[in-house]
Amino acid sequence: MTMAIRMIVKDPDPVLREKCKPVPKITPNIIKLLDDMADTMYDAEGVGLAAPQIGILKRVIVMDCGEDQGGLIELINPEIIEKEGEMIGPEGCLSIPGFTGDVKRYERVKVKGLNRHGEEIVIEGTELLSRCIQHEVDHLNGVLYTDLAESVYRNEPSKDREEA
Repeated sequence: MTMAIRMIVKDPDPVLREKCKPVPKITPNIIKLLDDMADTMYDAEGVGLAAPQIGILKRVIVMDCGEDQGGLIELINPEIIEKEGEMIGPEGCLSIPGFTGDVKRYERVKVKGLNRHGEEIVIEGTELLSRCIQHEVDHLNGVLYTDLAESVYRNEPSKDREEA
């Protein structure tokens, strides 16, 4: 199977401000979209990617916050169903390269959605996974982390960063 790296859309492209449409049926094209999104996310060294970030206005996200957080997570039509607590921390975005912002998020969230087989799954996330879920679901609603950030700053070229 060959990797398919898609072009990541950068802010201020208007597609990033659109509300995405639910996926009515999981087709081979949706499976290919999931595969391409994962390849693109890994190639860009991100921890999450939403379909509008590659110009597709569908409610599809992929995330990988590490093996201890479950490895690759694919969600179709994700919906946050529980949220609690709060935390403030740094956030970046593959669509806004070179910048990081301090964003207030829920500390714990529970999200439900469909996997690639059309089965409903529920995932609970805390800390980085919680932040990533919220960040990617925001993308599906046309919201960027910079809309929520208390401050945004340019990254130093040598500084390590987490980008979702």
